[in-house]
Amino acid sequence: MANHIVLFEPLMPANTGNIARTCAGTNTELHLIEPLGFSTDDKYMKRAGLDYWDKVKITYHPNLPAFLETIPENGELYIVSKFASKAYTEADYTNTEKEHYFLFGKETTGLPEMFMRQNPEKCIRIPQNDEHIRALNLSNTAAIVVYEALRQQGFPNLETTHTYENDKLK
Repeated sequence: MANHIVLFEPLMPANTGNIARTCAGTNTELHLIEPLGFSTDDKYMKRAGLDYWDKVKITYHPNLPAFLETIPENGELYIVSKFASKAYTEADYTNTEKEHYFLFGKETTGLPEMFMRQNPEKCIRIPQNDEHIRALNLSNTAAIVVYEALRQQGFPNLETTHTYENDKLK
């Protein structure tokens, strides 16, 4: 079983770098659907988490259809969108036989509208006040969703307690 964060045409290097850091800390795989709005060699990527990228399994996909073809038979796709009617906490991520893919849209325009209309049953959302903001920050949203999946899975292969006695930074 594995969790996967999938970014559709990400534009902001800081968001992608922060998500890479979350992936490194949670053993989550990262998928980037091109085109990207930046170079992964960008100096902003270095500030936002590029130094963790050697700890992250990253797969690049040339477009959305190419990514969709890579989802295995035991894969479950979740489309994270403010236009969903189902909360992310209502989904069951506990099936250890499945690969869980969390697909996030581009920061400015989200995912293609036709794709969203064709897959409403796969859509999940984080509750928010739509009157005050257009959307939550992408990197925050990715962290919220992946940590809910990990919580339901019992935080596999992650340290859930830490004491100063075993601190590696001493």
